[in-house]
Order: sequence, then structure tokens, then C-alpha cells
Amino acid sequence: MDSKVPEHESSLTGAPFRVGIGYDIHRLASGRRLVLGGIEIPFDQGLLGHSDGDSLAHAITDALLGAAGLGDIGAHFSDADPRWKDADSLGFLKAASQMLADRGWNVANIDATILAEQPKMMPHIPAMKSALSRATGLDQSQLNIKAKTNEKLDAIGRGEAIAAQAIVLIYPK
Repeated sequence: MDSKVPEHESSLTGAPFRVGIGYDIHRLASGRRLVLGGIEIPFDQGLLGHSDGDSLAHAITDALLGAAGLGDIGAHFSDADPRWKDADSLGFLKAASQMLADRGWNVANIDATILAEQPKMMPHIPAMKSALSRATGLDQSQLNIKAKTNEKLDAIGRGEAIAAQAIVLIYPK
């Protein structure tokens, strides 16, 4: 047994690090605020969801949980649970970060991509990094956020939805 791997994790892997991938997509709808990466972005539509619909925070939360072998966001924050109605998704991210810390894991880095035809994300990325840094306890240098369009293809390209993908690397304390 590798002494650097937390004891409870040794049966899952002998590796000194783990990787997790997250993905989330939400439909755009009128009458909702657009929240991505924990910040509100001025736009005439927002993401439809049980919580605030923050697909970026959800994808990162799923990546963290997956890397630690802790299931997915729905297992911890079910959309059938009224406690999470209109919840701030940064709370999910903060809780997932704490779950990893409690189990002896550090986050090396997070790399995420927002997939949206509009609005333009680039001007909002610094504020997103700041909000995500506060929620995860990570230095902003450990967070990378990119934004891509879907070149007018599929629901994202038609402006009907916004998605996000994330990958994280964790290592034992």
C-alpha cells in the first residue's frame, strides 16, 4: 500500500493522483438570471434548472466528485430535493471541495470550457475565476477557464443551451 494515498482510497487506486471529468448542460429560458462560474452575466435569458442552473459550477463539481470516487452532483444535491431549489451552485462546489479535503485530497488544477454561442464569455472569465477560487479555496493560478462557440451547430449553436466541461487533477495530502 502506498503511504501517500489516503488509506480509504487505496482500494480504489494505488496511483498518487486521480483525474475527474465533469459535464453539464442547461437550456436557456426567459425570466431567469444567467449565472455561470458563480457570477451573474447580463443577458436576456438564463439557465433553466432546479438550482441556479450554473452549468460551469456543476461541471466542476462533478469533476471533483468523480476524481475522488464520490459519485456525481445528483447523488449529493438531487433536483428532487426542495432544499436545492434556486440554490447557489457555488455552495455545491464548496461542499464538494470540502468533501475532497475531508478525505485527504488536494486539487492540483481545474481546466474548464464553457460552450455557448452567446453571450460572449471572455469579459466575464476573470470574475468567474475569482468566484470559483473563493468557492474551492484554490489559487486562481490553479483554475483555467475557456469559452468556445459550437459554430452554430446543435442546441448550443442555435442559442438554446449552454454547456460546460471540466477536468480536474487531485493528489493525496
